[in-house]
Formats: sequence, C-alpha cells, structure tokens
Amino acid sequence: MIPAFGLLIGVAAGLWLEPTVPVYLQPYLPIAVVAALDALFGGLRALLDGMFDDKVFLVSFLSNVVVAALIVFLGDQLGVGTQLSTGVVVVLGIRIFSNAAAIRRHLFRA
Repeated sequence: MIPAFGLLIGVAAGLWLEPTVPVYLQPYLPIAVVAALDALFGGLRALLDGMFDDKVFLVSFLSNVVVAALIVFLGDQLGVGTQLSTGVVVVLGIRIFSNAAAIRRHLFRA
C-alpha cells in the first residue's frame, strides 16, 4: 500500500511541478528510464518469486541508471553515442522482456 501511495504522490508532484530536463541531460533521460524499468521489472519478478530484498532493489535501480548513463556518456565522448545508446536499449530491453515473460509465467502459471 505504501509504494502505491508513494507512486500517486510522485505522479501528482510531477504533474503539479512540471519539471524540465536541461538540454545537456536530455540524451540520457530515455536511457535512464529504460534502465529504471529494467530494475522495476526485475524487482517485480523477485517479489513474485519470493526473493525480493529492498536493499538489492535500490542498489539495482540506482546502479542500472548510473551505469547506463555512463555508457552513453562514454559513447558521446568517443563520438559513437547513438550506437552505444542503441546497445544499452537493446540489452536492457532483452532483460525487460525476459523478466516480463517470467512474470507472465508466474501469474498465469504457464
């Protein structure tokens, strides 16, 4: 119940405050969102498997976002930012779909 309440407060605050992302950080936002979704789906899978640990989830969430942003930053510095961005999205996308499949199997017992 507390996470749902926190989510509602976060959505309401985002709609009310209407935050803007600085131009220099805009290339990193989609990558950070995909990395956060990967951690979220991994946490949900762990919860359904009975192995959820809030400390592991928090570390996974933060490290996924930071590592993905650093990879894209490194790509920008090397002049291959779009290729590394694509690679990060593909890898994290595969993990998201793998976790989604495990969640689906668990929920539908299939």
